[in-house]
Amino acid sequence: MTNKTYGQLCPIARSLDVLGDRWTLLLIREFLLGPKRFKELLAVLPAMGTNRLSERLAMLVQNGVIQQITLRTPPAAPAYELTVLGEQLRKPVIALGFWGLGLPIDERIDPSSARAELIALCLTGANDSTASAGLQELYEFQVGTEIFHIQVNDGNLLARSGPSAEPTDVKIQCDMETFIALVLGQITPTRALREGQATLLQGDKPAFTRVFKVLEYKS
Repeated sequence: MTNKTYGQLCPIARSLDVLGDRWTLLLIREFLLGPKRFKELLAVLPAMGTNRLSERLAMLVQNGVIQQITLRTPPAAPAYELTVLGEQLRKPVIALGFWGLGLPIDERIDPSSARAELIALCLTGANDSTASAGLQELYEFQVGTEIFHIQVNDGNLLARSGPSAEPTDVKIQCDMETFIALVLGQITPTRALREGQATLLQGDKPAFTRVFKVLEYKS
């Protein structure tokens, strides 16, 4: 497979040679949340279709952005993950997300397509690193039907889809509205627990409060 080219000796043009086709950056977005199986990608990007998804994956493999792996978790199945080259897209893609916050909501957009794990992904690039300096913790969230986790490593945050394979320090259950209110500081963790808007499944109240101090987004 040979992807299209702008034919220009320019770093921006070369980047767009690989990433400029429709759906490609959304695939990168999904891989920033960890390895994904073909069916998992199709589930979150159903309008993409199987043929186009196969083409985009082959192109990204060919260009060294992703690589095929076999996940060990049962059932063992082929999947894709970012390479070292692909991981370099984390900051620019998250930056695009923040740029998109300033755009008006198009009436054609389906509000039900919102996902808490994508909000969490962006928050990992906007947090105040001093709030998590020195912390080595693992937070797991169940927001509606979604489950994802965030690894905290001395000021660095990494969001991942699905439950954690490692023991978690804090496990939280809430709905989307409450999750957004907590990360925006519109409701305090203490109030969310007191009023039953959030449930602490694992960990103590000080740790619960610390989670949203680490994740709090300040525009």
